[in-house]
Amino acid sequence: MIALLVLLSLLFLWAVVSDRLARWSITAPITFAVAGILLSGGDHPVVPLDMDTHIFERTLELVLAVILFTDATEARDYARLRGPVGEGRLLGLALPASLVLATLAGALVFPGTSWWLLVVAALVVMPVDLAPLLMFLRDERVPLRVRAALNMEGGFNDGLISPLFVFCVANLVSAEGASFAELLLNALKGVVYAAIVGTVLGYLASRVVRWALESEWAKPAGLRLAGLALPFLTYAASVLVGGNGFVAAFVAGLWYANTVFVIGGDSLDLVHDVSHLLALAAWYAFGSLAAEAFADGIALQVLAYAVLVLSVARFVPVVASLTGIGFSRPERAAVGWLGPRGVTSIVFAVLAYVQLPQDDAALVVNVTAATVLLSVILHGVTAEPVARWFARHPQSEEPVSPPARGR
Repeated sequence: MIALLVLLSLLFLWAVVSDRLARWSITAPITFAVAGILLSGGDHPVVPLDMDTHIFERTLELVLAVILFTDATEARDYARLRGPVGEGRLLGLALPASLVLATLAGALVFPGTSWWLLVVAALVVMPVDLAPLLMFLRDERVPLRVRAALNMEGGFNDGLISPLFVFCVANLVSAEGASFAELLLNALKGVVYAAIVGTVLGYLASRVVRWALESEWAKPAGLRLAGLALPFLTYAASVLVGGNGFVAAFVAGLWYANTVFVIGGDSLDLVHDVSHLLALAAWYAFGSLAAEAFADGIALQVLAYAVLVLSVARFVPVVASLTGIGFSRPERAAVGWLGPRGVTSIVFAVLAYVQLPQDDAALVVNVTAATVLLSVILHGVTAEPVARWFARHPQSEEPVSPPARGR
């Protein structure tokens, strides 16, 4: 109860001074992370936070499920670009290449570490979360294709990574000595069941909501509750039949996305607010984890890994993948650099902390804490200068076009 009281008090206090703090680049994630460090970190925390309970783990899973649902429904209307914004290349080429480079960076920095653990670490630290740079996505000084590419990537990469994360963690914690084939089959079953559940519930929800709107049985304002209930309902149904709740919520969001535009009236405002509130709780938990991870200082190996992940492992694949589809060199560089890490990495790290053996969990938590903290600093400081540079050097407004294909 004390923890709940503290969190709600922090939320209220931040809300009444949020605009003033934003002028100093103090965002809600930073505020709650610092609060977690100060109040729940150390040997004698003011507000103890028990992360080893099943309830805590399930709560974090619900946080990620809601975030994945909102990500899937949040793709903006980029029709005036009259072509792709590089999302296919970012997700199909750059993301796998970044994961490979992050794994190799881990092998270089942490020699002798299990490859499965290195892959888990890469899966945790690579997903992009645009929430810390939300104002950047709305900044008209930045070319639309840059904002579109980042938004589409941020909306879909965590949905693609989540089943891989679950599979790799299962390989590390399999107590029954299950074979690789058995683990792979279980993971595929979980994804297939989740896709079926997400498709069925997402499709049915879309049809029912549209019918209710057309029949005037409900108004857009009332349908906000339907949008809020859907990710929780989908997650619960998928877990009940043995599916991956993350994937199910993401797939349901894809089906529900078109319905959002039909309803109008900001029908997802409520689920976005709840998602934001849950994300702040995750940032608070992250602060507690970071305090524990760096109680004795930060190792140079961990810092080196974080630098490699935020720079080379992302920048090179992204810039290479966007070459040849209409992005200028500065635009490719901006997309490659501005890949902030946030709630998705935090939730994955906490789940790893709960499920993995102590030493393995410590490595994942340490590299995640370093990567996210460094990302908050570097991306937070450089976003405004990037926007100013584009304001001084306007880019061509020619639409992004797909590469020419042979006959």
